[in-house]
Amino acid sequence: MKLLEGKVSIVTGAARGIGAAIALKLAEHGSNIILTYISEGSGDKAAALVSEMEAMGVKAKAVKTNAGVFAECETLVNDTIKEFGVIDICVNNAGISKDNLLLRMTEQQWDDMIDINLKSIFNMTKQVIRPMMKAKQGSIINMSSIVGIRGNAGQSSYAASKAGIIGFTKSIAAELGSRNIRCNAIAPGFIDTDMTHYLKDGEGAAQFLQKIPLGRFGKTEEIANTTLFLASDLSSYITGQVLSACGGLNI
Repeated sequence: MKLLEGKVSIVTGAARGIGAAIALKLAEHGSNIILTYISEGSGDKAAALVSEMEAMGVKAKAVKTNAGVFAECETLVNDTIKEFGVIDICVNNAGISKDNLLLRMTEQQWDDMIDINLKSIFNMTKQVIRPMMKAKQGSIINMSSIVGIRGNAGQSSYAASKAGIIGFTKSIAAELGSRNIRCNAIAPGFIDTDMTHYLKDGEGAAQFLQKIPLGRFGKTEEIANTTLFLASDLSSYITGQVLSACGGLNI
């Protein structure tokens, strides 16, 4: 059974890793997909994803967009409405991780983290809520992190941005619940992606695994499945929540 037949979804930062897995999972369940990427080097990967999703029988489009820039998000959403008429699901996945101790962190490094990880959530949510309010339905899913709940040495800017996403998510859920618009967050733990290979395969890998009750890193598909749940009517009475997909790391 396809859970998202005929729906329209925007997934930011979806050329690789968790974002790509999410876009493919939503397409597999019948959603038309608009995926975004930011770097020129990701264009080919995004195009390949579009071809893979179109082979599933859905409409798909890749758009080079910096989610940290308000005007670019406005253009993205306006163009999507012109082409598809509605936006049913918005997955705010775009983000970066650049670890640094506060003592060594520059102001620019802090600003970059907040702009890409947190301001992007505001930019996209601000744009999609109007068409969702008009349609009287919608699901917004924001990608936070277990670090936004627990904190972590050397990741103060990343933790601040991801914790901000949680507060934002709960506030938007309260504001828009009466309009039948749901807003939830996912807090992944250590997920096996290009960004975490140095943790999984490095000398300190064992210490990370010891902290995870399930004893392994998560898979991108597992985050995609969590996103599918929150995007679909299976979670129709869930809003303002943070689902920690972390193998028990936050117990």
